[in-house]
Amino acid sequence: MTSGDRQDDRMAELQEKRSRAESPWRIALRMLTKNRAAMAALGILCVIALTAIFAPLISPYDPNEVDILNQLQDPSREHILGTDLYGRDILSRIFWGGRVTLVVGLISVGIAATFGILLGLVSGYRGGATDSVIMRFIDILLAFPRMLLALTIVGMLGPGLLNVMLAVGIASITGYARLVRGTVLSAKEATYVEAARVVGCRNNRIMFRHCLPNVIGPVIVLATLDIAAAILAASALSFLGLGVQPPTAEWGYMLNEGRNYLRAAPWITFFPGMAIMISVLVINMLGDGLRDALDPRMKI
Repeated sequence: MTSGDRQDDRMAELQEKRSRAESPWRIALRMLTKNRAAMAALGILCVIALTAIFAPLISPYDPNEVDILNQLQDPSREHILGTDLYGRDILSRIFWGGRVTLVVGLISVGIAATFGILLGLVSGYRGGATDSVIMRFIDILLAFPRMLLALTIVGMLGPGLLNVMLAVGIASITGYARLVRGTVLSAKEATYVEAARVVGCRNNRIMFRHCLPNVIGPVIVLATLDIAAAILAASALSFLGLGVQPPTAEWGYMLNEGRNYLRAAPWITFFPGMAIMISVLVINMLGDGLRDALDPRMKI
């Protein structure tokens, strides 16, 4: 064997040792950064988030300022995306509407993930009658389509931003509960969980310290993909008049305002619709990238 071959073998051995020493999260991050589509989606999503955060600074006009003299104006130098039926600047309302739409998506998913993880942990670890009761409740929620369930909850609570977030969050609990339960059912039979029981760890400590870390990866992927679904659901509720109330700018409600002017002023509907489409598309692309990065089978 030549010296060059020995050096190659040594480099390969060092590389193997380094890969073993790396944490799974660092490996996942490295794989995610190699995914060009996911990184491009992340960049676009950051731009959308920044425009929403800094909307008060970058908006050319007050989003709620009524100007009857400039109503239904075509896109122009003064109003880049045109104006609506009240003369309000579409670009400014899209910037401000992004704040509401993204916050609704994030909070709705936060509500669903929090309660879904808790129900899944308790159901999967406790088993028995507790598991049966919780899963029958989940089955009842699954009997209704998500949008229909959200409509029913908003109908009972009344229209409003907070009620929309609660409705979309409750309607999305089922996916997290079933995912976490399935993972915990396999994790609780593992050797390290048995060792934790032997040394006297309490059930709550075992659930949150030893079982919960095993579900974080799949939950992150599901939550990322679920944000897109939550944005669509919240926009649909606002389009139906059950979400954000006027004059607050929100992409779904902006679609509702422009539906009667599709021929005379299509830009009122087109640009908010494009904002929803692009946001949902890039979030789904990022979720696909996270799924590939966190999937153990992709690391082989």
